[in-house]
Amino acid sequence: VVTCRGGSAELALPPTSSVDVAAARMRGLRTGGRTPLADGLLQVQRVVQRERTRDPQRRALVVLLTDGKATVPVQSGLSGRDRAQRAVDDALRAAGLVASTGAASVVVDCESGMVRLGLAARLAAALGGPCLRLEELSAENFAGVVRAVRDERPRAA
Repeated sequence: VVTCRGGSAELALPPTSSVDVAAARMRGLRTGGRTPLADGLLQVQRVVQRERTRDPQRRALVVLLTDGKATVPVQSGLSGRDRAQRAVDDALRAAGLVASTGAASVVVDCESGMVRLGLAARLAAALGGPCLRLEELSAENFAGVVRAVRDERPRAA
């Protein structure tokens, strides 16, 4: 579990195959505020690469819960619209780097409200995985998608 909040990303829980452990840890996570999404995705890439070194036979599954609204670019010093656009572009580039590891991915779009920007879907496309809307998600639906993505042939790394 990598969290993207405030000014940086943080590994909140190392990779695990235990859904119960991950669920328990996620219950206590805070949300909101600035979103350094590119930094979070770059952290995910590093974790996936490290785990691949430990066990080359295992395929990582990245589950990204996001509204896609990246607000913190990798490089500081920009302001206003340039900063917002750079943050989104950086997140999309970082998602491409995660995809290049061969990790499977699923994006859960948490965007709400009348106006939807569709940024989570763009991230899913860059990651090479499906995008599910949170309000349409059931445990059975999610489990089926995860199984399908997990069982796909990995992309070349």
